[in-house]
Amino acid sequence: MDKTQEYEERRESESESSSEEETEPEKWRKHYSSKQRILLVGEGDFSFSLSLARAFGSAHNMVASSIDTQEQLLPDPVMSCYLHLYLLNKGLVKGFLKNAKVMLKEGKGEIHVSHKEGDPYDKWELVNKAEKIGLIIHQVVPFCKQDYPGYHNKRAQGNNSDAPFPLGDCSTYKFKKLAQNGH
Repeated sequence: MDKTQEYEERRESESESSSEEETEPEKWRKHYSSKQRILLVGEGDFSFSLSLARAFGSAHNMVASSIDTQEQLLPDPVMSCYLHLYLLNKGLVKGFLKNAKVMLKEGKGEIHVSHKEGDPYDKWELVNKAEKIGLIIHQVVPFCKQDYPGYHNKRAQGNNSDAPFPLGDCSTYKFKKLAQNGH
């Protein structure tokens, strides 16, 4: 088989699988849909993304990342996504928002950041940082761990990095790209 035939077969296969995806019914888990393309950053043990995949019946629409190495994850068979914003430095958060903004099309897509509320977490000034780089707050909704069966929040660093911690009050901040005309 030459390269042209190989390319054509791959295109046909991709076309068939994308049309199959289009006929699948849309499934929701809170404000996440099986029809959205979802990038999950700051994974712990992947249990958040696993919860979404179970709700959707697949993870074809998700890409999830972790700061942990494969060796650190292997002892724990459970797969968590939670952006431990309060543990990351402000420069990293700002860089994440800037890079995620580039991925958005005007009027389409959102950046969701789940974040603890109250002192000292409010000092991150998440909304202010987002506005400075051209994002607008679209919605703030409570984050409830119970809405994501199988999700296990984990500490991101230190001696007890695999241990859970009390979430307390948390919210998911939804940002959109500011339109060129400023609205």
